[in-house]
Amino acid sequence: MAEDNQDQQNVEITPGTKEFGKMVFRLNNEVNAENISILNYNGAELEQIQDGVYAQPAFVSDDFNLFFVVTQLIGDDWIVAFSKATIENGNEITDLSDPLPTGEGLNLLGQVSADDANKLLSYFGTLADAKRGEWRLIE
Repeated sequence: MAEDNQDQQNVEITPGTKEFGKMVFRLNNEVNAENISILNYNGAELEQIQDGVYAQPAFVSDDFNLFFVVTQLIGDDWIVAFSKATIENGNEITDLSDPLPTGEGLNLLGQVSADDANKLLSYFGTLADAKRGEWRLIE
């Protein structure tokens, strides 16, 4: 098992590919009041929308809206996923899609705005470098 895990960590998966769509970003710690601010992105803060479920805008435009959704999606692991959002009247979030794997959300954003997708990828790189989380391939 340890060898399989080691092999998985050494595989380079390129953003924009089908394989990258199966990647999730797993946080090393649960989200709580003391550490929630470390996940702030682009001046936005995570807001608790349900018990144990947090969301914040990642990309908002006239025709495509992507939100971070942070929750325990896979067992006890806290995952940063994405959700497509419907916004009405300029600021009312009326619908969030089911969570998308982190890589799938980034791939979707890359089709709309490669620059913003790269900024988000850099954000996740910063979190990984600070040992706040890591990329995982979901089976």
